[in-house]
Amino acid sequence: QVQLVESGGGLVQAGGSLRLSCAASGLTFSNYVMGWFRQAPGKEREFVAAIRWSSGRTYYADSVKGRFTISRDNVKNTMYLQMNSLKPEDTAVYYCAGRLGSYYSTSVNEYDYWGQGTQVTVSS
Repeated sequence: QVQLVESGGGLVQAGGSLRLSCAASGLTFSNYVMGWFRQAPGKEREFVAAIRWSSGRTYYADSVKGRFTISRDNVKNTMYLQMNSLKPEDTAVYYCAGRLGSYYSTSVNEYDYWGQGTQVTVSS
């Protein structure tokens, strides 16, 4: 059974940093692209970043490029999202997701597994 569990969310002031974690079990990581998405109140869930587990290649939404860094730990089976220079518009529930295959996607519909989400709130 595949399980994705996010942690690390919280309340931070604008300009601050947070690191989100996604602990994964029940899947063979080398066969997956793992991603982070977020959903703000009243908005659609949107792509934030993704990493091709086998190669470590990363992809980012323009809105977070240069501020967020996605990474993985093969030993701990954990993915991270380091978020720096946070802005109030980064406030959302952040979800980790897994997509079987080697091609990354920014589409919510193309990810097979999802975590329960973790709240990130950035105050101005």
